[in-house]
Amino acid sequence: MYKKVRLNMKKIIIGILAGIVCGLFGTGGGLVLVPAFIYMLEIEPKKARATSLTCMLIMVMISSIFYYKNNYIDWKAGGLCAIGGVIGGYIGAKVLKKIPDYILKIIFILFILYYSARMIFVL
Repeated sequence: MYKKVRLNMKKIIIGILAGIVCGLFGTGGGLVLVPAFIYMLEIEPKKARATSLTCMLIMVMISSIFYYKNNYIDWKAGGLCAIGGVIGGYIGAKVLKKIPDYILKIIFILFILYYSARMIFVL
């Protein structure tokens, strides 16, 4: 019983952190959720990615309401990117089944490092 409560608390804390990241940076929370699911909750990588998308859907909707109320949304850019995102999301989900987990991990790490370096050196 105690172990289950502790695991559920861990999940809630991960969700809170992901929600904060989502709200602050507009990342969708995946930067927090995927590694947390894999390393803290020991969820297999492909299931972690799929689970994070489900969580992010709800978080993004809540953050979007706030952004909408404050007139922060560029509807033209958002709409066009959403069209590409639907296509890319479908392709990504199909490709995910064919790429080994260790390759996905390397791609994810390189992605994080690249954009972290850009943020540091471009600011």
